[in-house]
Amino acid sequence: MLTLPDYPWDTLTPYRERAAAHPDGAVDLSIGTPVDPTPALIRDALTQAADSHGYPTTHGTAVLRRAVTDWFARRRGVPGLDPAAVLPTVGSKELIAWLPTLMGLGAGDVVVHPATAYPTYAIGARIAGAEAVAADTLAELDGDVRARVRLVWTNSPANPTGAVLDAPALRALVDDARALGAVVCGDECYAELGWDAWEDRPVPCILSEEVSGGDLTGLLSVYSLSKQSNLAGYRAAFTAGDPALVSALLNTRKHAGMIVPGPVQHAMAVALADDAHVAEQKALYRSRRARLLPALRGAGLAVDHSEAGLYLWARRADLDPASATEQDSWDLLGRLADLGLVAGPGVFYGTAGNGYVRVALTASDADVDRAVARLRGSERA
Repeated sequence: MLTLPDYPWDTLTPYRERAAAHPDGAVDLSIGTPVDPTPALIRDALTQAADSHGYPTTHGTAVLRRAVTDWFARRRGVPGLDPAAVLPTVGSKELIAWLPTLMGLGAGDVVVHPATAYPTYAIGARIAGAEAVAADTLAELDGDVRARVRLVWTNSPANPTGAVLDAPALRALVDDARALGAVVCGDECYAELGWDAWEDRPVPCILSEEVSGGDLTGLLSVYSLSKQSNLAGYRAAFTAGDPALVSALLNTRKHAGMIVPGPVQHAMAVALADDAHVAEQKALYRSRRARLLPALRGAGLAVDHSEAGLYLWARRADLDPASATEQDSWDLLGRLADLGLVAGPGVFYGTAGNGYVRVALTASDADVDRAVARLRGSERA
């Protein structure tokens, strides 16, 4: 029986209880789950496709795959993508967790993920029996480890830090991985949520010509509609890129199942064709960010990176990240809990997260306003 570590979020229970003791109750800013309604046009599309008596296609309908390629051309700077090189998936977390296994990786193989990273990259390697290594560049690895690298994850915009890799940085990583014969998979689920310098220009895509050199060999992009369209409950995601890799994944999934339900496929196609609801949702998050960011800073916290995505990566302003410990994260979490606020401990994302907490923008406007009022009250205390 495979043994995995306990689910880290379960350790937050004492802090949730501490926050709940606040006279006005807790405000949960810890988990990035959408709280706003699924847009009506998507719900209507799901209903219209509800008479789904036959098995759905594993590869996805032609309409869905064309909607994905049109979206890549329109929104991600990747024109001319072959619809055959698109594969809908049951969620993006599920694909991340199972991709090393689906690729046939195992003992002795290395999966590289960012130093500060979503834990599922490492869990996926562990499920496959491979070794997970945290590194932001392959140059950091010694010769033996480099020789065994088979899969490299990029995450831009990043969870939890909100950092964005520009095209030259992505290109350097792709070139280095290709020299080792490794696949590079870009987790790009927050790409539509750029702020600051990325507000009005696309976050670079792993499949774009400026990164790939016009050659998609060994490259996959993973995307989810959970964030931009509030479809977390639909498990609506897809991967695209190297036609040979997608074909191999498709064949495995035909044998193993994991098929996206037909009504969800139809809803995804409708969602991808409509940019208006994405802009409206981004405006909501922009407003929440504009209120939370100065409130955190006013309460004595520094916010690093956070130039994209749904999180603010915060620490005590007087704390040097280079000397921070795990306890610094828990202490800050406790300080926020005493204000009735629940955040995510940076230590969940690797040792590079020591001293940090992740504050999510995925709370209602009313809860954001409550959080801001408490943070401002702490300034006066």
